[in-house]
Amino acid sequence: MSIHNTPTPHNAGKYGDIAETVIMAGDPVRIKYIAENYLDNPVLYNQVRGALGYTGTYKGKRVSVQAHGMGIPSIGIYSWELYNFYDVKRIIRVGTCGSYKSEVKLGSIILAEGACTDSGYGTERLIPGKYSAIADFDLLRRAVENAEKDGVDYEVGNILSSDVFYNQGKFQDEWTKLGVLGVEMEAYALYMNAALTGNKALTVLTVTDNIATGEELTSDERALGMDKMIRVALETA
Repeated sequence: MSIHNTPTPHNAGKYGDIAETVIMAGDPVRIKYIAENYLDNPVLYNQVRGALGYTGTYKGKRVSVQAHGMGIPSIGIYSWELYNFYDVKRIIRVGTCGSYKSEVKLGSIILAEGACTDSGYGTERLIPGKYSAIADFDLLRRAVENAEKDGVDYEVGNILSSDVFYNQGKFQDEWTKLGVLGVEMEAYALYMNAALTGNKALTVLTVTDNIATGEELTSDERALGMDKMIRVALETA
């Protein structure tokens, strides 16, 4: 049973203000963009620490969108509170990543079936082993169907959630040999929190740069890629 001790130190929303399905992104500007361009009648429920949160409807379905900040510790806090205190059932993270594989196209999306990590997140749970963090299969299957319906280039597979941004090319060869498609900084904690609380999670990523080739999207190309990703996430929500 959830403990509804809301608002929290990080979220001004009251119990009932947040939908059972939440689309999350690290950047609050992206959250504001989604709320203003995709949701009907969005209502702002949070702006504590700049982590904007809105609830509205998408094609008649109640959906919330909220920022989670950067890195595993930050999304770990926000997703834990949403699952445990607000009775959120599904979180879909929309973010960006660097690809480890040269053949993965810039602007395509990666549907993260699983997440490896170099983080110590989860060790405080005293689990006698290494937890394999995976997405919810139903959300993943629906996201694949929606990507195909929308004609979006996509890959499905494993990613790396790293604690360090400025050495993402380190151990690239080793991760690539294991079939890891790319690197970001949050999915592992989201998937673990979903598992610990008996809820669902998925991460959808736009490939903005290719670490293997050194290529990067322009700012205009990034915007176009984000919209593809956002549509897939909202249709899946």
